[in-house]
Amino acid sequence: MITRRLLVAGATLAPFAVAAQTASQTPTPAMPQPGRRAWAQQVPQLRIGLLGGENEQDRLGRYEVYRALLETTFGIPVRLFPAADYSGVMQAFGARQIEGAGMGASAYAGAWLDTNGGVEPLWVAREADGGISYIAVMVVRADSGITSLEDMRGKALAWADANSTSGYLVPRSELRAAGIGTESGQYFSRTGFGGGHEQAVVAVLQRQYDAAVTWASGQGEVSQGFTRGNLRAMVEKGMLNMADLRIIWTSAPILNGPMTVRRDLPQAFKDDFRDFHLALAGAHPQIYAQIERGGGQGYAPVTHEMFEPIVRLRREEAAERRRRS
Repeated sequence: MITRRLLVAGATLAPFAVAAQTASQTPTPAMPQPGRRAWAQQVPQLRIGLLGGENEQDRLGRYEVYRALLETTFGIPVRLFPAADYSGVMQAFGARQIEGAGMGASAYAGAWLDTNGGVEPLWVAREADGGISYIAVMVVRADSGITSLEDMRGKALAWADANSTSGYLVPRSELRAAGIGTESGQYFSRTGFGGGHEQAVVAVLQRQYDAAVTWASGQGEVSQGFTRGNLRAMVEKGMLNMADLRIIWTSAPILNGPMTVRRDLPQAFKDDFRDFHLALAGAHPQIYAQIERGGGQGYAPVTHEMFEPIVRLRREEAAERRRRS
């Protein structure tokens, strides 16, 4: 059994990790009773964006029962919009084409910046230990002979997505802080994008890259892909045997990504939507486990202030891109 404490022992926690260590304990509300609400006059349909990183058919399949439960509970049509990548969901918020989406912390920060504060976070997932943080991991093929970051010098690294927290923003920040250049030809022979978390790991398995970064809960059995995360989902779908991979690097804890909604939506809708999810794990544990790709202890309310360190990282990354260009 491995714990997050063991994974990051000896690491200096980055500023964005501080908020990830604690979560307020709030009473769990009851699942809202079915019935159309007064706010439905302003929100006649609920459109939910689904981030990329997993093939579209699997995403829609995992979310279908959840979609149907939302529709039955609130008496309005609920539609799912799977995006090809993270930026698709971010752009949909800017165009007011969706009401909500579960997002990574970096994608949320990007959407908040792009919309001038037009989105807000409602809750994040709790992990198996009740915490609200996860980790980024760098994986290589077990038969590659690569056992450490030092062995990755001159090798190829795949990022997951430019708007991913664990698959791009945080690994780049932590590697640079350790004196490792993250651009192609600096430390790694080349870096590129795998097209999503799942696709980046597949690229390593198929020897297109030597390593990739992705996300995991950092808890539970490594042989099972941890308790939650991309590796766990790939194991459960039969796409991955963890014996074929080796983890050579882990990040400090990262605040879990939030369910994000447009700020201009009625407060009554936000309250009902939040209460539905805070009650979901207890009332419908199978649906909760399906959409969260593994087990945990439900959800915890959050505020924008908890994501300000990630907003600062996004600004710094944008400034760095401008300097390079």
